[in-house]
Amino acid sequence: MSPRAILALIFVALLAAIGFGAAFQQSRIAAAKADTAKVQQQLLGMTSERDTALQERNHARSNVLVVTKFVDRVQKVHVAGATITKEIPIYVTPKADAACTLTAGFVRIHDAAAGNVPPDASAGDPDAPAAGLTLSAVADTVAGNYTACHVIREQVIGLQDYVNSLPASAPQ
Repeated sequence: MSPRAILALIFVALLAAIGFGAAFQQSRIAAAKADTAKVQQQLLGMTSERDTALQERNHARSNVLVVTKFVDRVQKVHVAGATITKEIPIYVTPKADAACTLTAGFVRIHDAAAGNVPPDASAGDPDAPAAGLTLSAVADTVAGNYTACHVIREQVIGLQDYVNSLPASAPQ
């Protein structure tokens, strides 16, 4: 073989080695790009999970605050109602009980209002005394009803506070 042929073969072999090396390097670059894209997707997913967890944590903290405020307000309402009920004998004395005759008509209209229904007109004489009902018993019932009303009011306020504390993006 002539030196030129040997040189040509070496040159062709060198070109083939360079081509093979370039192709190998290109496949390594493509694999690295694919791995990079995969890691970036994982990073996006983890970042999203972290952000969601932070939002949930912050929301849970605000829920604790709203619930605590609600429980405190309802407790105050119950304490005030119990105090008022305890004071009934002082403000509605046995003498006032004896002096005040409650009629069946009063009981009928009170019960109709409490049930949010029209009174029964055919229920008998409205001026007849209501058996066994005293003014202090009515005061006790009214105080209990108002306490329940105030508890419901605080529940509504607590619910409004809760809804207002929700993030704007949360479904409502």
